[in-house]
Amino acid sequence: MNGQRVRILQLFTVGVFVVIVLRLFYLQVIDSQYKDKASNNVLRYEVQYPPRGEVYDRNGEFLVQSKDVYDLMVIPRDVKELDTMLLCAIVGITPEKLRADLEKAQRHSWRAPSVIMKQLPKDVKLKLDERSFPGFYTVYRTIRSYPRKIGGNLLGYVGEVDRRAIERDKYYRSGDYIGKSGIELAYENVLRGEKGVKVNMVDVHGIAQGGYMDGIYDTLPTPGPAITATIDARLQVLAEELLVGKVGSVVAIEPATGEILVMASSPSYDPDELVGRDLGNNYMALLGNSRKPLFNRAVMSRYPPGSTFKVVQGLIGMQEGVLTPDMKYSCSMGYTIGRGVKCHAHWSPLDLVDAVQTSCNAYFCYVFRNILDNRKYAGGIKEAMDVWNEYVQSFGFGRKLNSDFIEEINGRVPTTADYDKKYNGRWNSLTVISLSIGQGELDCTPLQMANLAAIVANRGYYHIPHIVKEIHGRDSIDARFYEKHYTKVDPQYFDPIVEGMYRAVHMPGGTAQRVRLDGVEICGKTGTAQNPQGADHSTFMCFAPRENPQIAVSVYIENGGFGATIAAPIASLLIEQYLNGEISRQYLVDQVKAMKINYPYYDRQQDR
Repeated sequence: MNGQRVRILQLFTVGVFVVIVLRLFYLQVIDSQYKDKASNNVLRYEVQYPPRGEVYDRNGEFLVQSKDVYDLMVIPRDVKELDTMLLCAIVGITPEKLRADLEKAQRHSWRAPSVIMKQLPKDVKLKLDERSFPGFYTVYRTIRSYPRKIGGNLLGYVGEVDRRAIERDKYYRSGDYIGKSGIELAYENVLRGEKGVKVNMVDVHGIAQGGYMDGIYDTLPTPGPAITATIDARLQVLAEELLVGKVGSVVAIEPATGEILVMASSPSYDPDELVGRDLGNNYMALLGNSRKPLFNRAVMSRYPPGSTFKVVQGLIGMQEGVLTPDMKYSCSMGYTIGRGVKCHAHWSPLDLVDAVQTSCNAYFCYVFRNILDNRKYAGGIKEAMDVWNEYVQSFGFGRKLNSDFIEEINGRVPTTADYDKKYNGRWNSLTVISLSIGQGELDCTPLQMANLAAIVANRGYYHIPHIVKEIHGRDSIDARFYEKHYTKVDPQYFDPIVEGMYRAVHMPGGTAQRVRLDGVEICGKTGTAQNPQGADHSTFMCFAPRENPQIAVSVYIENGGFGATIAAPIASLLIEQYLNGEISRQYLVDQVKAMKINYPYYDRQQDR
């Protein structure tokens, strides 16, 4: 019995030994995971950053390029004997700064890499390669450069990723760069490309010994594809030159496609200011400027449209059957029409075409009241107001246009509920009469105003305005930009509006005769928008030529006064440059540039 127990114990011992031997054989010969884990002690995984996609204008001219730079990295555990003075001399920092950065890197992690110096030029990187600094290595990056120095708000800028972006998208790690505004933000997922990884061997001193296993585990970065923007660089340059010293914006659209030809906001900034190691300081300086140069007024400002909105009232009136083109109304001119609405000198009575040509306030007050007091609505003025709101929104007001600008805001179109709350349910068409001339509770963005010009040019429809024409390597852009969006007004009703806009520029008594351009049929509508903080805003929308329009423009100049004073000349010069390829009216350019506008509200803020 005892002998049997001994044999069983012997067999059990042999069995255990065999299992251990087999397990060791499996781990050492068959399964390499432990060998691979051990090799991590001598392998360094370096992220390979892709070049960011470049941006061209519609004619193939560079708007944004990428420039090679290098980040100096450190792995604290691999730092051995260090020639501090030599390293500091090469990269251009003080020994105190280097020691502080090393301590910060050690607190972060002994094993993980940390950035010591960002965006070093190539000549510095080559000097580092000539020396041996254990634990230090460089990583290839790119930064942006701007050959034209234009379109700061339009193009946007690239900055270091924040914690929220890292949590939202696993692509990013601390120290990565991301688009912060403009095209850089809107097309970040396209422009950024895809990262790669390079696996390097390092010895016990942290000195690189070359690639691991001939690079079979390396992955190459995929550069971000280039983008062709819809912008015309020459036209953008002209717009920004004409806006210098003024607060406002210019937007120009190709009506047939919705492509944005110009998007200028003033004041703006040199986009090179937000590149490189001075980005933080320059950003804070721009942020502290009371005129808000970082603020893209074209898509982020809400302004009353003023008299440019009269064309919408006329179109709604005709569609609703309360207005015909030959219907005439008298104008009391200098007398108050209702709630402070007055008019300027012109002939009377007027029909619809005359009213657009002369921008008669009284005429459109009558039209608007007829729309709201229309007896066909059993629900009275409140039902009529709801219908009016639907019409206005069909023109792109009071909502985002769904463009490719993430920063785009809604604008505002008042509703029945708004007025019920404001007036405790007791209001009528005279209460809200200021809406008839684009004032009161009505606000829009300059982009929405340019889109209105494109709608009239197209006689009733628009394409969603967009800033990108082509993403290289892809068959098409987003399908939503190819769709036509129709208003609730039939095309037949646009003809008298277009005729009135044509006469406003080309006929005696028109409000925009100053901007007439020989050989080009410009159709335009001036606007003078009330400004509770100072002088009236100057606004103008137009398109040209009258048939088969190629460009629609909106200009909005804060405190600029009458629409014909400053906004209309700017729009006219842009049309001339775009259609004729040159400017023949240098005197008009000089007048626009010489016009000085006071902005006491902004300047008071700056003085604080």
